[in-house]
Amino acid sequence: MLEGLSDMGRGRPSRPKETAPDAGHQGQPWWRVMCLTGVDYFSTLGYQPGIAALAAGLLSPVATVVLVLVTLAGALPVYRRVAEESPHGEGSIAMLSRLLSFWKGKLFVLTLLGFAATDFLITITLSAADASTHLVENPHLESALHDKQVIITMILIALLGAVFLKGFLEAIGVAVALVGIYLALNAVVVVTGLWQVITEGHVVTDWTAALTQEHGNVFVMIGVALVVFPKLALGLSGFETGVAVMPHVKGDPEDTEERPAGRIRDTKKLLTTAALIMSVFLICTSFITTVLIPHEEFESGGKANGRALAYLAHEYLGNAFGTVYDVSTIAILWFAGASAMAGLLNLMPRYLPKYGMAPHWARAVRPMVIVFTLVAFLVTWLFDADVDAQGGAYATGVLVLICSASIAVTIAARKARQRRWTIGFGIISAVFLYTTVLNVIERPDGVKIGACFIAGIILISFLSRLGRAFELRVTHVDLDETAELFVRDIAHRTPRFVANEPDRRDRAEYRDKLEQIRTDNELPTTDDFVFVEVTVTDPSEFEAGLTVRGEVLHDRYRVLTVESSSVPNALAALLLHARDLTGTRPHIYFEWTEGNPFANFLRFFLLGEGEIAPVTREVLREAEPDRDRRPHVHVG
Repeated sequence: MLEGLSDMGRGRPSRPKETAPDAGHQGQPWWRVMCLTGVDYFSTLGYQPGIAALAAGLLSPVATVVLVLVTLAGALPVYRRVAEESPHGEGSIAMLSRLLSFWKGKLFVLTLLGFAATDFLITITLSAADASTHLVENPHLESALHDKQVIITMILIALLGAVFLKGFLEAIGVAVALVGIYLALNAVVVVTGLWQVITEGHVVTDWTAALTQEHGNVFVMIGVALVVFPKLALGLSGFETGVAVMPHVKGDPEDTEERPAGRIRDTKKLLTTAALIMSVFLICTSFITTVLIPHEEFESGGKANGRALAYLAHEYLGNAFGTVYDVSTIAILWFAGASAMAGLLNLMPRYLPKYGMAPHWARAVRPMVIVFTLVAFLVTWLFDADVDAQGGAYATGVLVLICSASIAVTIAARKARQRRWTIGFGIISAVFLYTTVLNVIERPDGVKIGACFIAGIILISFLSRLGRAFELRVTHVDLDETAELFVRDIAHRTPRFVANEPDRRDRAEYRDKLEQIRTDNELPTTDDFVFVEVTVTDPSEFEAGLTVRGEVLHDRYRVLTVESSSVPNALAALLLHARDLTGTRPHIYFEWTEGNPFANFLRFFLLGEGEIAPVTREVLREAEPDRDRRPHVHVG
């Protein structure tokens, strides 16, 4: 996430940095990096107790205990395993993209990106909305800012976008200060609240009596808590971010890029410590807010709506302390939006341009910041800057990402033949799937917003892929010793290549193909030819390198074999490389492809095959505008 912050305003994409061999000497201590993810995770205390009280009522503390158990026994083990499997901060989506190939894998990743965008963007809008709630409900400002919450929220989002356009450095130092002050102030509020509960003993008895009257026995309460706890899923946020910040954790001196053991160990400490701290605060805050605040104050328009702990701070510690608490909460909520924006700027350029499913400007920071800021404005306007209304969408985004992580580690454990871990992670996946489905049924807004993002991402992705269909997308070409010898050997004459779709690969296949090419193009028998055969691997991949291997078949036919996601792209890249290697414009010979041209184009677009000759020529035309330097394409 820090790369997204530190590279802002420089006009280059935010990409995950590789871990250097001496990675143990780089980075920050894990507890400082924990504060970077903590601005997202811990800031949910600003609104979580109030949303929990609205969702679960008197059962809020019981449902929160269930949530904590799911956190410690489910989400934490899952993300500790994600840290092992993805030690450079790629996260669970990258794990699934490696485990699932071809178009189904790409579509699955695009779907997850839609929910991730939902999670991050709602983090921005919800955090800004809650920050504005703390501002307008402050006793010193309430009269002046009444009914201006939407405007204030948009101003906060605009400031966030402006800061990212300008550039934002020293993120970890700011995060440490904000989290330290915020947790200290929350600890004061919690201790004060618990002291009030102890000194006003009747509030506990009143609460238990009301619980018994409403739900009957303990087993009914637990059953209801199991049903309503998914509504509290906002308290699960932060785990995906916790893995994303891994590259900034200082490991051991002996860490290597392939296995940064110290970094993995310390990231597990980060995840565990953050989960334990948050669990303690969640249980304590849900309890004191439920027993000390009248339920009507949690409702829309109530003074505890979206700011339950701030209500207690003003009520029991005075307006001066309460104002300090408000300022701290506003600061960390705003910075949580910065954390989410950085997450978006790291996530989208990591996948979409690589898949060929984004325009070139998507790699640059400033255009993406403007797009995300405008979308955040739209979401704020649609939800009227209402914290409660956005809670369902936020929870859905969080839960879908945790489900994807659970499924990813289950598949990874199964592939590693770890039977016990497979069963354990399978059970955890089932729990989170249940939680997600229940949350979707209760609050479908999250799926609706996620579906909009998914539809938009998929539509833009395929339009971009279509628009870039004829782009040369081979990153580099490597010839083995034999292949380079073939290319240099024919350079003293006119380099001639024959595109061949391998079939039986017997002597007759190459002899007949060569005779047909010579006859159709009236070429002398003295000319040298090299066959080129491309095997399509994963046609859904967009950019990749090319490795060319040479072999002699049947004691006389020289053949270059290539594996690629696209036959025309591989041939075009090979021809351009041969031209640069020999200084001579090569020729390549094709036969026309039979079949409907539109169907052949679809085969090329989806399967990397189809109308090979004209597409190869078009790729060459786009890659080399100078006709005098462009390789020749012949079709017979």
